[in-house]
Amino acid sequence: MEFRLARYEDVDEIMTIIKKAQEFIHSKGIDQWTNGYPSREVIKKDIENGYSYVLEKNNKIYVTGSVSFDYELTYNDIYEGKWITNDRYSVIHRMAIDMDYKGSGLSDEFLKNVEDLAKEKNIFSIKIDTHRENKSMQGFLKKNHFIYCGIIYIKDGSERFAYEKVLDR
Repeated sequence: MEFRLARYEDVDEIMTIIKKAQEFIHSKGIDQWTNGYPSREVIKKDIENGYSYVLEKNNKIYVTGSVSFDYELTYNDIYEGKWITNDRYSVIHRMAIDMDYKGSGLSDEFLKNVEDLAKEKNIFSIKIDTHRENKSMQGFLKKNHFIYCGIIYIKDGSERFAYEKVLDR
């Protein structure tokens, strides 16, 4: 498996993975990733900014996600809890696995690579948020030792559960 920055020629395959993930989320009655989000334009902007990563093998992408080491404005205010750390952190957004491989451990491998990347940058915290109803993602986060920290509100005003994982130094 290779963990690498996504390229513009990966957009179609990334969008196929996202579409399958949207269908799965919506089949569970969750109103996350609606109204065309994340769009092809959002993914292209992630690539342009150097945020979009993929996990691939033999030219097939299995997992995609946006990994930022920039400040996340929507994480400024957290309600009904608090962040574990106030240090620099990385943020994961728009993470999705090809649903044909859900449960395969490939998402765990993607996350491990994000952790290694953060440590290389001397960053020892990863923050992420998900919809209240997205039990699948919440289970993934719990399994991977993320701690529930409270509630944040994204740009459109929607509530999200916020999690943090502190990495070993």
